[in-house]
Amino acid sequence: MKILSITAQKPHSTGSGVYLTELVNQWSRQGHAQGVVAGVYREDTVHLPAQTAFYPVYFNSPGLPFPIVGMSNEMPYPNTRYRDLTPGMAEQFEAAFYAVVKRAVEELQPDLVVCHHLYFLASLVRGWFPNKKVVAVCHGTDLRQVQKIPLKREFIIAQIQKMDAVFALHEEQQKEIESLFALPGGKSHVVGAGYNQDIFYPGHSRGKGGSNPLQLVFAGKVTEKKGVFSLLRALELLPYPPKALSVKLAGGPGPAQEYEQVTALAQAGKYPVQLLGPLPQPQLAELFRQSDVFVLPSFFEGLPLVNLEAMACGCQVVCSNLPGLAAWYNSNLPGNNVRFVPLPPMKNTDEPQPEGLPAFEQRLAQTLEQALSSPAGPPEGITRLSWQGVSQRILAAAGVE
Repeated sequence: MKILSITAQKPHSTGSGVYLTELVNQWSRQGHAQGVVAGVYREDTVHLPAQTAFYPVYFNSPGLPFPIVGMSNEMPYPNTRYRDLTPGMAEQFEAAFYAVVKRAVEELQPDLVVCHHLYFLASLVRGWFPNKKVVAVCHGTDLRQVQKIPLKREFIIAQIQKMDAVFALHEEQQKEIESLFALPGGKSHVVGAGYNQDIFYPGHSRGKGGSNPLQLVFAGKVTEKKGVFSLLRALELLPYPPKALSVKLAGGPGPAQEYEQVTALAQAGKYPVQLLGPLPQPQLAELFRQSDVFVLPSFFEGLPLVNLEAMACGCQVVCSNLPGLAAWYNSNLPGNNVRFVPLPPMKNTDEPQPEGLPAFEQRLAQTLEQALSSPAGPPEGITRLSWQGVSQRILAAAGVE
């Protein structure tokens, strides 16, 4: 079979990019011929299976003279927000992707086109190729864009309705998709997420106490919406002596002003905090194996892959109680070691009410203390949540298995 995967962003650099790349890796192992269309810069290096045809769409180029358009306001590389696209920029975006996607379709002649994000590019692809089987994977941030930004909203909703299938990460997200896009019955399917067992696996058990300090790790964009400010404030509520806990933040910076605030909070705190920047997956996995607890106090996510990756390496996991997450983990990984922290009151989908943050941070500190005092180790059965299963579920639901 021939499969064409399409994203407007870089592969590898975000959760949705990792998701795309892991699906491509699995389908390559299954013997499918593939192509990938992605938005990149000319200096980028893209790592895909050897036989995969790569069709780059170059941003910061004469035909597309602005940075990559990102699904989040804070991306781990220079980006343009969808809310800031002018009509002229949207036309340039459409023309640049049409030329490349058209060439990819003509050369590969795909049996299946898989778009990532239920948003502008996926809706364009559906309209360009009405006779192709086109499906789309939701990653959560796309729903936020449709709800918050008027850009081509009616067009996007109408085209997503025409998809041959739409894939959700969990049941709660499936309900939101069906409501937002008024999908006809039977078009949406829950496929979940996975992790790479070749990279993320447990190491030697870290002894607690003595001269070996506890280690807490965060991985993701270092921004306010990922809960990093609240995390740093919550650390001040923990009861440990300064040398008994170390904290490491892995991930690229968001807006410069936010990153300066994060740096100031980290330097002023009672525990040593290291800002490591973005890490390749093998280095991130080794960091997890050296740590006791992984924390993701985000205010908005789809189904964060990094929780699974940290669990597979043996970390206890503390995560915001985002819609649908606890139900998915309890259904797919009974006995998981995730501790969920109730969110503060929210506004505009992903913005916490300021008056609710102190109580949230108190809950976060209490939950971190519980996790730090618990034994590490991957939960039983986590190896079932592989990318192979996700890739097979997508093909089966698309009717091309």
